[in-house]
Amino acid sequence: MLALVKKPRIEISLQGENVEELIEWISKKFEVSILTPDNFESIAVEDTDFWKEMQSNRIGNLLSAARIKANMTQAQLAEQLEIRQNMISDYERGKRRLSPSMAKRIAKILKIKVDRIS
Repeated sequence: MLALVKKPRIEISLQGENVEELIEWISKKFEVSILTPDNFESIAVEDTDFWKEMQSNRIGNLLSAARIKANMTQAQLAEQLEIRQNMISDYERGKRRLSPSMAKRIAKILKIKVDRIS
């Protein structure tokens, strides 16, 4: 049996004797859902809303992740590129398209391969 505590998020796999008694005890403090083959649906990650949202702004999400990994703020990256910070924000939110030349400049500063963000 798989039990799911919604807040805080905890997944527990239970087998053996007195499982129902343990679930009853946990349920006194937390909201618990029991997942069984009848009420558990497995779907491909590509079909989730999360995946679709991430793909809709793939370049912006990759740029944001690369910048954060480089331990830089949008303002710091913008300063090195000699552009306004709101342009970096626009790139990351998908509001502005990243040109090939700007992608090269950003990749050089972030020390990543340009194909990571193009």
